[in-house]
Amino acid sequence: MTQNIYDDPGFFEGYSRLQRSINGLAGAAEWPAIRALMPDMKGLDVVDLGCGFGWFCRWTAEQGAASVLGLDVSEKMLERARTETADARVRYDRADLERLELPKASFDLVYSSLAFHYIEDFAGLLATIRQALKPDGRLIFSIEHPIYMAPRRPEWLDDAEGGKIWPLNAYQIEGPRVTNWLAEGVIKQHRTMGTTLNHLIKSGFIIAHVEEWSPSDDDLAAHPDWAIERERPMFLLISTRT
Repeated sequence: MTQNIYDDPGFFEGYSRLQRSINGLAGAAEWPAIRALMPDMKGLDVVDLGCGFGWFCRWTAEQGAASVLGLDVSEKMLERARTETADARVRYDRADLERLELPKASFDLVYSSLAFHYIEDFAGLLATIRQALKPDGRLIFSIEHPIYMAPRRPEWLDDAEGGKIWPLNAYQIEGPRVTNWLAEGVIKQHRTMGTTLNHLIKSGFIIAHVEEWSPSDDDLAAHPDWAIERERPMFLLISTRT
């Protein structure tokens, strides 16, 4: 089963204080780049895997989607999503993405934000998604960039000249990474860029766009603390079609 860290009280409290939790899509630095990848939502059947507080589900409905299904393993996340959603086209269910079942040829768009890097059986999940998409359907998702996830020690190290370096030597060693982000013992699954893209290709997806997100000059002017994202990408955005 997917680690349900989001129902940990300490983690949930910390996550709820993040800008993306308070301000929704507008609080996610990568959202403008993701939005640019989105098709016209009018009349589409959409599923959001790892929907969290339901921000994307509500946005999709506002854009004219015919139906929106938000799935998450966290009861706390789903409870808040339901509380903040009034549109009858949007519904939420609890689901473990490691054991996901979706009806065949039922969705025009499968979307996921920063959830797939928790999944151990990524190939199995992609197979489930592929059969659930209609002809000409799309899978669009974001994950933590493999370079960002790779270090076994997720912190800056001192170099010989007193500067700071990011330890990238573990990039080729795939597998779990245990971090203490908002709570101790958060488990993520590191895969190289090549493994991620090849899983998509082998599952029958056509890769339409790959973006290693980095802030623009305008972004940095508004958010100087994002400067570190110019040193190494934090997010990987991928758009595919069937």
